[in-house]
Amino acid sequence: MSSLKAEWVAEDGGWMKRDLSKSRSIDWWTDGIHSGGRAEDDGALGFWAALAEVYPATRHRRCWVHKTAKVSNELPRSVQCKAKARLHEIWIAPTRDAAVSAFNAFLKTSGAKYPKATEKLVRDRSALLAFYDFPAEQWIHLRTTNPIDSTFATVRQRTSRTKNCVSRPTFLGLACKRVREAEKSWRRIRSPERLADLTKGTAFKDGIPVPDSPPEQQHIAA
Repeated sequence: MSSLKAEWVAEDGGWMKRDLSKSRSIDWWTDGIHSGGRAEDDGALGFWAALAEVYPATRHRRCWVHKTAKVSNELPRSVQCKAKARLHEIWIAPTRDAAVSAFNAFLKTSGAKYPKATEKLVRDRSALLAFYDFPAEQWIHLRTTNPIDSTFATVRQRTSRTKNCVSRPTFLGLACKRVREAEKSWRRIRSPERLADLTKGTAFKDGIPVPDSPPEQQHIAA
């Protein structure tokens, strides 16, 4: 077991130090896991802070699934079901204008009674609606962090079993191994050819390419 742990730690170290200078990323999906292990604070910047430092022009998106859960937690149980349905109407809207109307309707209905809930929604309004500026074929991927949630689920299963039983390097090595195995079953993103449109600087409005759009590169993150 000790040799396996050492192998995982070495694999994680190599993965972290791999050369990305020739790589080009269009989308980033981010999520986090609290290991609960014996970890010291190494003073590293959080992912979002690091992203803003390295790629300051990157646009941010927020996950509607997580946001819906956070907003619902601030509401009485008796109204959560209806509230979730009204939140669903926002991100399922076919256009940004329709989404904005549904967004404002939710604020008008719930703002006075449940200010904490609406505050959580308003805080990330721009990021929550950012997906309208990208290909409609890929909205299913861009509106949530579901593409990586299933991958991290396998790590979380192991996290609960190793809580406070492993060092930080060992846990990271284990997590790396689990993720590398999970990536073998990843599904391809829909309409991958749209990624080429984004790299060329094609602008999108309500998910549709804008003809003769100015050649401005869109930077994205979720």
